Amino acid sequence: MNLTALTATSPVDGRYRNKTEELAPFFSEYGLIKYRILVEIEYFICLINEGLPSQKTLNTAQMETLRKVYKSFDEQDALRVKEIERTTNHDVKAVEYFIKEKIQGGEFDEVIEFVHFGLTSQDINNTSIPLSIKEALKEAYLPGIMEVLAILKSYSTEWSEISMLARTHGQAASPTKLGKEIKVYVERIETQLAQIDNIPTSAKFGGATGNFNAHFVAYPEINWVTFANNFVNNVLGLERSQTTTQIEHYDNLGALFHGLSRINTILIDLSRDIWTYVSMDYFKQKIVAGEVGSSAMPHKVNPIDFENAEGNLGLANAIFGHLAEKLPVSRLQRDLTDSTVLRNVGVPFGHGLIAFKSLVKGLNKLLLNTSKIESDLEDNWAVVAEAIQTILRRENYPNPYEKLKELTRRNEKMNRESIAEFIHSLEVSEDLKRELLKISPHNYTGVRL
Repeated sequence: MNLTALTATSPVDGRYRNKTEELAPFFSEYGLIKYRILVEIEYFICLINEGLPSQKTLNTAQMETLRKVYKSFDEQDALRVKEIERTTNHDVKAVEYFIKEKIQGGEFDEVIEFVHFGLTSQDINNTSIPLSIKEALKEAYLPGIMEVLAILKSYSTEWSEISMLARTHGQAASPTKLGKEIKVYVERIETQLAQIDNIPTSAKFGGATGNFNAHFVAYPEINWVTFANNFVNNVLGLERSQTTTQIEHYDNLGALFHGLSRINTILIDLSRDIWTYVSMDYFKQKIVAGEVGSSAMPHKVNPIDFENAEGNLGLANAIFGHLAEKLPVSRLQRDLTDSTVLRNVGVPFGHGLIAFKSLVKGLNKLLLNTSKIESDLEDNWAVVAEAIQTILRRENYPNPYEKLKELTRRNEKMNRESIAEFIHSLEVSEDLKRELLKISPHNYTGVRL
């Protein structure tokens, strides 16, 4: 069978292709080849213009001609690289030969052997892959998180005055505001985003074992560390790791994956909470014409968007976790395990993007059921016991906790009347009784956050 969305083995490129296709320019085989060519071309330009002695520098037109190799790169070009690879059996060498094929027979012939000069494959992989991740985050992945965050911020404001019964250990607890509970997730996500923003996008660039052996033996008079730092940091916009083996340490990449996993974990928590609120009837869901909730039960509108999000976030975290733990570990100066693992770097991003879009869809379908929220408050007057005993403590009333414990653990339901009867039975001033009688599950919600 030909590869299509219907025949793809992975649902990321199959069933969910329409939700993940914006990642293809960064994480597909096509994308990887294009980023490799970008790095090779920019290195070639930088090497001739700034690195090598007694070489003519490239003019603006020549640099633009070279950059067209990656700027105009298309699927036919990618197929040509793969065709070359069938002979070389080496993916990065195929890129080198492709570039030489593109620029040979003209003004670059005198310097054509400086394509991939002194480099090992990982100088290309460990710059092109971090660059693709950096740009995928900016262009596709973080905007997906920000869309979820924007909806949560909107709800935290819209529902800021909605009093709601809290539940700790699944039991009725001191009331809260629905908007504040949503704001909890806003703050958690923003905190993690700020931490991620401080993680450097590290890259390795230093030859076969990180020492510029080939560069130095050919041109010992050149400060290759300074050259490489300028190329990686200023030209590519990454941060060059200074002391490496053949490969990047991947420590900062691991930190990024752990940071993204923490955001996913927060969103799993959100998904489960919203799912539970739906099951409690605190939220209804907008009915979409034509959608079926259950193949057998016509009345059902299932919270499938939150279930889908939870499942995909879990998958993303499993892969992010393996990447973060595996990549920084490599035998001696390098083994090949990082190469095959990095081929899957786009997969957790894909599952994450699927989840973000499911959350956006699910959150936009929520309808607040205020009558159910208010009835739950009215049915749980026992929660004001905390407030009453705390004020009685303030007044140095004897054993207030024990008296409220005895009251609320009777085998009878607490309501407005029973609480009021208890307050009137207290041997306290009338002013204090009036203060206590003003407390209800609807207004006992603490400070505004």
